[in-house]
Amino acid sequence: MSQLLATSEASALLGFLRRQQVVVVLRAATFIGALLLAWISLRPFVDLAELDLADMTSGNETMTYAVFGGLALLTALLTIPENRQGLATLLTPGFLIFGAWLLVSVVTSTDLMVSVKRFTLTAAAAAVASMLFFLPRSQSEMARWFAVAVLGLLATCYLGIAFVPNLSIHLATDLQEPLLAGDWRGVFGHKNVAAAVMVMMLFLGIYIMRSGLPVAGFACVALAAIFIFNAGGKSAFALAVITFVLSFTVTIVKSFWLRAIMLLSPLLLLNLLSVGTVMSDRLAAIADALPFDTSFTGRTEIWIFALQSLRPRLWLGYGFSAFWGTGATRATEAGMEWTATVAHSHNGYLDTALTTGVPGLVLLVVVLVIVPLRNFHLADRGGNSGPLTMALLRIWLFGIYLAGFESFFLDRADPIWFTLLIAVFGLHYLARFRTAA
Repeated sequence: MSQLLATSEASALLGFLRRQQVVVVLRAATFIGALLLAWISLRPFVDLAELDLADMTSGNETMTYAVFGGLALLTALLTIPENRQGLATLLTPGFLIFGAWLLVSVVTSTDLMVSVKRFTLTAAAAAVASMLFFLPRSQSEMARWFAVAVLGLLATCYLGIAFVPNLSIHLATDLQEPLLAGDWRGVFGHKNVAAAVMVMMLFLGIYIMRSGLPVAGFACVALAAIFIFNAGGKSAFALAVITFVLSFTVTIVKSFWLRAIMLLSPLLLLNLLSVGTVMSDRLAAIADALPFDTSFTGRTEIWIFALQSLRPRLWLGYGFSAFWGTGATRATEAGMEWTATVAHSHNGYLDTALTTGVPGLVLLVVVLVIVPLRNFHLADRGGNSGPLTMALLRIWLFGIYLAGFESFFLDRADPIWFTLLIAVFGLHYLARFRTAA
């Protein structure tokens, strides 16, 4: 009898261990799969010789919606039962008020169906990003999973360069911006996106290297750096250097207000010397005196049009993601037909105001700029000042700076936006919980 009981207990234990192994594999697959889905997308290597603006802005990719929706549900099933307390910390006044205002921008949209569709995918992507940090059970597990995801993205991009260069390198036959011929873009639709994502991969590579995986981390850093160079990402590279310098400086400066001045002054300066130049003649004169082009390849006309369009809808905007590529820009007066071919204003802050109004912009600055800085300060002061915190700080800082040139805020499952969200949510958790080794 005792022998039967022992056999039964051993079988039960073996079954339990197998179920645990399945759960670990499922958690790893969900973590890595979510990152690769956001970074590579379901439509990599787009043929730019046949690209239509509607393909980029319609938000009507049924499979992407279904996959991200299913992924959000799976991530919730894997994380919520054991992490209710951690996820409950997201119910802050900032997140709640900002979320409520985004719903207002959907309901009051000038194109309700477009806003509903795009908000649905944005919400699903944000939900996945908010739960990812609860999938790994330790820092070492997280570093390994990040290494697999980053190397997976890099391998896919380099395989594209090697075997389908016509779909992974800009060509003179591209319908838009044929002058970019020769610049690498990998799985992405534009070299600027590729360069920006690669900078973020470089930051993650340094984190992986400092987390006990030197070979994998060095490979990530080296491959990402080579790609940035061949993508011709000058703005991304310059911002990466600024981010590196400032991130090292904040390890010396411990005052929150000094940190805020150091990190946010460049952000203010970038916006004043770009969009600000079409609002102030004095700023325009200062920009003209600088030894480089602050219009960033002729974006002045786009900024003027965007600011003029904002005036009649200053408080509510045109609706969530309901300006560029919609009826708001297609029905324009004579001589302004070019606006129908513009995908965004090349400034995330300006686009946020256009779609969610000035209140939406203020709330976004609070949630994505002020609060993460405070969370970093709290995490650092609370003892969470390791490689992960530094990597997330760099990704966040680079992202808010880059938004002065590119528009990716609230952009559904955009790879830059998704990675920025990971940094924002990660800093939120690090400010409140100690990480397991």
